[in-house]
Parts: sequence; structure tokens; C-alpha cells
Amino acid sequence: MNLRHATLHQLRIFLAVARHSSFARAAEALHLSPPTLSLQVKQLSQTVGHALFEQVGKKIYLTAAGQMLADACQDLEARMERLGQDLAALSGVQRGNLKLAILTTVKYRVPKLLGRFCAEHPGIDVAMFVGNREMLLQRLGSNQDDLYIMGQPPESLDVMCEDFADNPLVVVAPPGHPLAGQKKISPQRLVNEPFILREPGSGTRLTAERFFSSHHITLRNRLEVGSNEAIKQTVAGGLGLAVLSATTVVSELALGELVLLDVQGFPLIRRWHVVYPRGKRLSPAALAFKAWLFEHRDAGQPPTPLPGKDARTARTTKAAKSAKATKP
Repeated sequence: MNLRHATLHQLRIFLAVARHSSFARAAEALHLSPPTLSLQVKQLSQTVGHALFEQVGKKIYLTAAGQMLADACQDLEARMERLGQDLAALSGVQRGNLKLAILTTVKYRVPKLLGRFCAEHPGIDVAMFVGNREMLLQRLGSNQDDLYIMGQPPESLDVMCEDFADNPLVVVAPPGHPLAGQKKISPQRLVNEPFILREPGSGTRLTAERFFSSHHITLRNRLEVGSNEAIKQTVAGGLGLAVLSATTVVSELALGELVLLDVQGFPLIRRWHVVYPRGKRLSPAALAFKAWLFEHRDAGQPPTPLPGKDARTARTTKAAKSAKATKP
């Protein structure tokens, strides 16, 4: 056994298989053919002198030797990452890499800020992952990214957390709903209303359920939907009400596809947070983007929509602005 014969390429392939628990998924992630990937793992196993994986049924698992090698690979990966950060620091923040993971709801805001940041820092390579809360927590737990932007910070992980902007939640309904246009609607009047909810564990859902529970109301769950876009279409189709971030419904309200309900206690004000593992040494690129985010957090932030502005008014205002813009 001579580990000096193992290549970084083989170790990278092995670690991908270990993380995906699948040769096929690892091959797809690395853009390699399955036979090529299997050959590299086999050669690495011969170099190590031990089997690295064992198959039980249709699943593969790390052997004891495989787990030891996986731990070493993660240490090596972290050290190479720090080396890259140190080298980037020698060039200031004009070069480097930034890995960002954001909640699906914040995709209506942060990517615009990220685009402006990249325009001013063209030498920084950026990778952005967009997913639900459960996905972000999994990535955070395995330290896959530099920064995470989410609503409710995780209580089960030791993290640094800095809030940077409001995230108001509002109640939306289809046009023509009997409660549309009414003032100061009591939460009790929503007892029998069907709701379209996000998946269990969603920060928006947890906040809404906590609010209604404080008024001794259990939301009537008609559907669970995994994306804000699908929820908006479902509500517009008349299947129920929903609690959504105000930033996600600006266009639909302006077009009259949805209406706000003036429910007492709303909007519920949550906060967006920048999160990263405690003790993590942020790269110059990550530090620069975090500073940029706080400096420009109010840029392009749409005002919180308020109930009472009907669809015709919204459309008339929009048409007037468009006509004004086209005048010679």
C-alpha cells in the first residue's frame, strides 16, 4: 500500500460517491461516465489495499476503511479550500470563489444584489444553490457553502447568524373572494377557510401556524405545495388562501391575479438572515459579498403591499405609468 500513488482526481471521485451513496449519481454530478468512475474507485481501492464500499441490497455503504478515507478526504478538501482562500486574499477581493445557498423565497431579491456584486467583482466566480429550508439545513450541516440566506435560523446547529432585512408575510386570496376588500378581518373568520401550505418544516408555514395557533386556530390544510410559484397559481385558481412572503406576490397583485386580505395581525414581520457555521473562516470573497449585502440591502426593495388597493386600481396605475413612459 502506497497512498502517494493515489491522485487528487481519484480522491475527489471517491468522496463524491461517498456523499451521494451512489455511483450513478456521483458520475452524473462529476460529468463522468459510470465505467470511468468505477474504474477510478477500483484503482484507488487497490492502492489503499482495502475495499472502500460494500453493497447491501441495492444500496452501497462505506466500509470501515472507506469511512477513514472519506474523513481524510474531507480534511484534505477543507485544507485545499483554505489554501485557495489564502491565495485569493493575496489578490484582495478581485479574485476568488463564492458559494452561496439561498432559500427559494429569497430568490426574488438576493440574485439581483448578487448580479450587481458580480458586475463590480468580475474576477470572483460565484455558484448559487436555491432550495427549500430542509435542503439548506442539510448543506449547512455538511458545510458545503460559504454563506446561507434563510428566514428562521436553525436552532439545532451552532451557527453565526446576522439579520439584514425584513421579510413580511401576508395573506393572499383569489380575486372575488368574499373577504376581499373588507377591513380588519378577525383571524377567527378564517377558521373554515382552506389554506394552501408549504411543505412541513418551511419557515413561512411555521410562522403562520404559530400565529394562528396563538388565536386557537388550526389551519385547514387543503394542499401542501413545495414552491411559492405553485402556491400562487393554486390560490389564483380559487382553491384556497395562502400566507406568503410579500416579496413573492408583487407582480401577481399588480396584475390583479391575487388580492391581499386585511387580516388583523398581518403582515407578520420576519427577518432574512445570513448564516454560516460558527468558527468558519470566511473567504475574502464571502466577506466582501456579506458586506455588500448589508450595504445595499435596501436597494430595489419593493414596498410592503397593503390591502385595500383593488386589481382595477393596480392595473390602471400600471397602465398610466406605461403610457407616460411611451410619450415622446
